[in-house]
Amino acid sequence: MNQKAYKLSLEIFNVTKSFPKEELYSLTDQIRRSSRSIGANLAEAWPKRRYTKLFISKLVDSAGEASETEFWLDMSKDLGYLNNEIHGELINRCQEIEKMLNSMINQPDKFCH
Repeated sequence: MNQKAYKLSLEIFNVTKSFPKEELYSLTDQIRRSSRSIGANLAEAWPKRRYTKLFISKLVDSAGEASETEFWLDMSKDLGYLNNEIHGELINRCQEIEKMLNSMINQPDKFCH
């Protein structure tokens, strides 16, 4: 799953290259940071599998970043920076990652030891 999160953050980085320069330190920065944090929090979670509560906490953080990324994607579309097709593809990827994270959150015993 971390590969999916990593790939999503790279794709968001690439599509945001075309965002207006005045958005560089606001929308562009926000969406890049939140998308990168999905995978980063997941990477932090994995070594904490022996501590179920810590593992779940980092997964929840990762899911929160995915939700935030969706918000910024919606904002980007509504501002006309993303077309409907790219927006839909990126939203679908976020939601796929969120479903996987929620499954892990709801069944941590499959991953913790």
